[in-house]
Amino acid sequence: MASRRMESSNYRNPCITMHQPWASLLVYGIKRIEGRSWPSPIRGRLWIHAAGKIPEPETIKAMEEFYREIYKLNGVTDINFPDHYPVSRLLGCVDVVGCLTCEELVNWEAIPASVRVEGQTAFCWLCEQPQRLIVPFEMRGFQGVYNLEKKIYEAAVRGLSSVKAPQPVTFPLPDPRDRFSLKPGSLASLPSCKSVSAEEKPPSLVAAIAGARAAATQFSKNNSPGAPKKASIEGNGKPISTRTRDKSKELVPVQRPGGDTPDSSSVKNDL
Repeated sequence: MASRRMESSNYRNPCITMHQPWASLLVYGIKRIEGRSWPSPIRGRLWIHAAGKIPEPETIKAMEEFYREIYKLNGVTDINFPDHYPVSRLLGCVDVVGCLTCEELVNWEAIPASVRVEGQTAFCWLCEQPQRLIVPFEMRGFQGVYNLEKKIYEAAVRGLSSVKAPQPVTFPLPDPRDRFSLKPGSLASLPSCKSVSAEEKPPSLVAAIAGARAAATQFSKNNSPGAPKKASIEGNGKPISTRTRDKSKELVPVQRPGGDTPDSSSVKNDL
């Protein structure tokens, strides 16, 4: 238990930089799984910062269609997507309550089918309690998980507003006393996590998944977790800073069929 607490001890107010539209979809509670090629090193509040790249309209359309289709699996059709997707801004936060492998997530019958379909990457960070800033404010981002500056945190925490998510999910912890109990491999012996055969998916869902995967692979693969670290790029395109990722995250990227790397950079977000 002590070693698990140490895993997040270096993070005071952890934040991660993500590309749009994934960043806003997360703080609006539409996106509940943050996909990465490395396991989450933290539990609790994670601040979400949008990178400086302006999303293409086709990317936004593909991701919104993906979420429309997967929510239909649970009969949810009323989804209020963000009116716009700001960049180079701190947007809000979520609570990371656990991390599972993709295989565990897709076979976990205790959660809605729409959440199981969200799992398309090697590691799935499970997110609850989204909150967004009433007025997102400009700041710079870094690679990996990093700490917010104290003055930014103090300003941000006063401007949070609760979010009405289309289908809030509470992920049950195997051990409620241990917030790190929901980790890769933790569900192997649970009756609610058994291998299930591939379910027939409607053509519209298959197309939406394909479109979302294509949108998620548009970014450079040069900044994978196992690659040399580069300075983050924000807004004006100038390097800002180089951060050394926590050792627990320096893993070799997991290759997906076709040679795709699930998380090709620390700010690149997958499904």
